[in-house]
Amino acid sequence: MHPTRIQPRIPTRMIALIAPLLVTTLLASPALAGWSGRYEVRGVKGEDMLKMRAGPGIGYKVIVGLPNGTLVRVKDCERIGNTRWCDVALEAARGLRGYVSESYLREK
Repeated sequence: MHPTRIQPRIPTRMIALIAPLLVTTLLASPALAGWSGRYEVRGVKGEDMLKMRAGPGIGYKVIVGLPNGTLVRVKDCERIGNTRWCDVALEAARGLRGYVSESYLREK
């Protein structure tokens, strides 16, 4: 006689409660909500950092400095004067969002 394997079952009620939360979380993710591919910060000189700003231009507050190698997701880009500014979210912390100059982004 072979031992019987017991398969764990997830109650239907639990699935009904979890499914909407999972869908909402996935749809809110930048990767699934109109965000383009991954980009890497490149071309920042020496110890300097790329400034992520609160808006598309140098007149906006600096949120954080991004060193070379930082991965971001790009939502969209717009030209302001001679600079193309991209609305980005950090790959490692997607809640951290701002604008950077496209000149320092390389597709990953």
